[in-house]
Order: sequence, then structure tokens, then C-alpha cells
Amino acid sequence: MTDAFYEKFQNELSLLSINLEKNQLEQFYKYYEILVEWNKVMNLTAITEMEEVISKHFVDSLSLIKVLNDLSTEVYNIIDVGTGAGFPGIPLKIAFPQLKITLMDSLNKRINFLNEVINNLGLKDICAIHGRAEDLGRDIKHREQYDICVSRAVANLSTLSEYCMPFVKVGGCFIPYKSGKIEEELGEAKHAVFLLGGKIEDTERFLLPGTEAERSLIKINKGNGISKKYPRKAGLPSKEPLK
Repeated sequence: MTDAFYEKFQNELSLLSINLEKNQLEQFYKYYEILVEWNKVMNLTAITEMEEVISKHFVDSLSLIKVLNDLSTEVYNIIDVGTGAGFPGIPLKIAFPQLKITLMDSLNKRINFLNEVINNLGLKDICAIHGRAEDLGRDIKHREQYDICVSRAVANLSTLSEYCMPFVKVGGCFIPYKSGKIEEELGEAKHAVFLLGGKIEDTERFLLPGTEAERSLIKINKGNGISKKYPRKAGLPSKEPLK
């Protein structure tokens, strides 16, 4: 682990009031190395510069603590939908080892990468599953089984809510990571969120540490069970978002 990595990461973690042990920082550095190595042969991320990976992947993922201040102590069961290269799920697992994490992605080669990271870092109580949200959201092993669903996937909030809300237990919440101006999107998604048993409770807006990037975390509480109609069959949530 280089001094530059250690210092930048520590500085930005302090802005979130997160303190990590040396072995956790080493796990993050190893994750960074595996990410860059695998990215040479498959498209995992456009962001590979060390400083950018720290700010835009690692610290961004951990910013969830802004809306869940008991993240460091509660044993939440979390699913990360459309995890891609493992964000935010793997950083959350490294920083808060008591969490139970399920990483979900529709591309099998990404699952291979995620399993490589999990095995290399010696992470426990974390698994990577291959499938589409529209299918797994109907599977009784996953439907309404999670305390929290998170996603950094790029989709409008109505579509993303239909992908993600079926995984959340009644009493749990869905927290999407959104960027840029989101007021219009929030307004358009309100009824869709209602149809899916949810209610937008809180929106935390901030500039990502070390960048000028606008970030919003939206906390959507699930107060009611979800109709068997949702999620609709593969492709429909993105082609015809709920209104």
C-alpha cells in the first residue's frame, strides 16, 4: 500500500467520520490492484486512476453512512443490484464487516471478477449472484428478503425502483445513489414508488469528497408489500417506466 493511497483515503474517510484498521486499508488497496489488472482485459470501469478510484468508487460507496448512521454497528442484510465492479457492495463489506452483502449482476464475467475479489480479500458473509433484477425479484429466495437494497446503476428512478423495491422487506428501505440535479426525476418517480409500496423519506445531497461531483442518496422506505405484478417482465421497466 503506497503512502499516497493511504493519505488520500484516510483524509476523505475522516470527512465521513469513518476509521479503518490497517488491514482494512490494505484490503482496499488490494481491491484497487485487482480492479486495475482485470480492467485491462474486460470493461469494468472507466475510472482507473488511483485518486479517482478512491474518491469516485470507494468513498462514494461508503457515503451511505450519511443516511444510515448505524451502518457501522447494525447487522443489515443488504443487496446491491447491478453491482458492476462491486460498488457500493464490496467497499461497504470491507469497511463494515458485520454486514451481510449480496452482489447481483446480469453479466457472468463480472460475477467471476467479484468472486476473485471476495476470495483474494478473504471476505465472509458476502456472495455474488448472476441474474436479472426482473427475474430474481420474483424468486422467493430473494423477494422481500433484504433489510436494504442499494444501487449505483444508471437508470431513471422509476425504473430503478421497479428493479429494486421487490427485494426489500416491509419495514426496510431502498437507497439509490444518484448524480447531478434530481428534482425533476424525484417528482416523476413519486407515484411509481407509491405503486411499489414505498415512500421517499429523505434525500441527502452533497459534493463527493475530493471532487466537484454532485451526489444524492435517496432513502425510500417500504411500508407495504408489493403487488405480484412487479417487477414486470425483462425489458419493460426500462422501456415503459411506471408513472
